[in-house]
Amino acid sequence: MCYNAQKGVMNLGYFGCHLSASKGNAAMVKTALSIGANTFAFFTRNPRGSKAKKEDPKDAAGAVAMLEEYSFGPLVAHGAYTMNLCTADPEARAFAAEVLEDDLRRMAALPGNFYNFHPGSHVGQGTEAGIEYISAALKQALRHGYPVKVLLETMAGKGSEVGGRFEELKAILDAVDSSHVGVCLDTCHVYDGGYDIVNDLDGVLAEFDRVIGLDRLCALHVNDSKNPFASHKDRHECLGEGSLGLGTFRSIVNHPALKDKPMILETPNELPGYQKEIALLRSLEF
Repeated sequence: MCYNAQKGVMNLGYFGCHLSASKGNAAMVKTALSIGANTFAFFTRNPRGSKAKKEDPKDAAGAVAMLEEYSFGPLVAHGAYTMNLCTADPEARAFAAEVLEDDLRRMAALPGNFYNFHPGSHVGQGTEAGIEYISAALKQALRHGYPVKVLLETMAGKGSEVGGRFEELKAILDAVDSSHVGVCLDTCHVYDGGYDIVNDLDGVLAEFDRVIGLDRLCALHVNDSKNPFASHKDRHECLGEGSLGLGTFRSIVNHPALKDKPMILETPNELPGYQKEIALLRSLEF
């Protein structure tokens, strides 16, 4: 259990959303507190580019102090969407690996948290080659031992995405062979990818455990989907307004294997909408 933004109020789960990093780390913590969140996600740099904000050690230290004071759960930083570790272009691939390494270095200012990223798209080279490139980049970035755990995100299997099947993530985890790498499960992605968490959540988690191991599952992205099951399209919807439905999220926030994990909303919302959805998730807790 944990305490939420209002001291002394006991909550069961860690719920939050993506927040803007434009005003710094401490500002993100204050924003999270204002909407009832006790975890959050943020992009380490421009999500559609490569530019990163200037580092501010004093600001980071202030954020760390507030995170501890208000008993936040682990944060789930997110790598840029443009960071493709398995692209066919060698120069772009090398640059992506440099970005990954720099992001992990930056995350050392907020120690003990998570850094999540999309594994990448192999763009015609084949899944096996993609897995090899991703694994090599991760090994290179992890050699410094920065105090951050890297999470591979489950994908919807759109186009040539790597990570649409649990077996693909397992292959990367095995190749990297590090306790500093885990998985972030995106509810929209896995449903769109063909894992039926609506009708058989326990079965999907059993499959995850068989292939990867539930001990490697560290965080969740909680999103409804605009698409039907196994569509392989990846379009997020607000909670309860898509094909997953509120019953699925009630099962997720109360599931013994999931309820202590940080859960990040990536629904099509602004802050007021996220505040309502965080309250909604809390209302679903038993």
